[in-house]
Amino acid sequence: MTPQAWRLLRDTSRSFWLSLRALPRRVRRSIGLAYLLARSTDTVADATALPVEERLAVLDRMRAQILDPDQPPAPVLETWLAGQPRSPECELLRHWPRTVALLGTLPPEDRADVRKVLDWILAGQRSDLVRFGRIPAEGTVTALETAAELEHYTFCVAGCVGEFWTRVCRRHLFPEMPWDESAVLEQAVEFGKGLQLVNILRDLAGDLRQGRCYLPLEELHRLGLQPTDLRQPAVWPRLQPRYEQWRQRALRALTLGWDYTLHLPRRQVRLRLACAWPLLIGARTLVGLQQVNPLDPAQRVKVPRREVRAWIARTLLLYPWPERWARLFPRACG
Repeated sequence: MTPQAWRLLRDTSRSFWLSLRALPRRVRRSIGLAYLLARSTDTVADATALPVEERLAVLDRMRAQILDPDQPPAPVLETWLAGQPRSPECELLRHWPRTVALLGTLPPEDRADVRKVLDWILAGQRSDLVRFGRIPAEGTVTALETAAELEHYTFCVAGCVGEFWTRVCRRHLFPEMPWDESAVLEQAVEFGKGLQLVNILRDLAGDLRQGRCYLPLEELHRLGLQPTDLRQPAVWPRLQPRYEQWRQRALRALTLGWDYTLHLPRRQVRLRLACAWPLLIGARTLVGLQQVNPLDPAQRVKVPRREVRAWIARTLLLYPWPERWARLFPRACG
């Protein structure tokens, strides 16, 4: 990728930049480009200054360009960008034609996998926008209907990334290693879904104040609750037992992600570290969620940077001792 593309990744990828820098060079370009494309489409989906219908049209055009970079850009996007102040996200969209053109520089199999994962991600972003994109009426909250919808959403925006990551890494880093592909891919999908569930559980209060709720309506009704009730921190004792079940669901998924990481070849040190860091941070976030009322926006959980650095240091210092390294995740969950 170009130096400008790497700079945009650094400026917009937030925590993912940590793992991306750790990845071996042979896979960094394809995985980095997939993330850059997904971050671009996500920026459009979040552009609330554009009406929902226009954002959907732009996303459809971006999808067409991912499949065929010679497709023309969306005029609505160009017009909107012309009036926007400079920011990393707007620079990301201004760079879009050059970003999507980089697909042609990837090996054919990687290019096909990037297009496949972007198709899933765009489907998730599109459904999210249709459900939540319109400005809600004052005091209203829209929720997902069922647990199956939440599982599907977490696959579209994150679980599919685990599968993509695995295919690319295996192809370039350890193609001859024997393994049970279906079992490993299942772990990879759970890895991604678990990280997304952590985000959903952590961001619950903020999402509610934007009129969106990812906790399924069918489950809230069983508790005698409506989505709008969750804006009141005082209802937490009624929600807490079901919320804890979802927290445990996220923890089980991250545990499968750790099993996935341990299954990777030990010689792939950089790849294992790139997987371990978000899992450890996710586990620490889940621990923090046990200690707060997540319906209270003043109690948002964030793992301090010093603690993140401490866990990174442990992964580096203990790597020569496999058994001690393997115990890092259970320790983070304690």
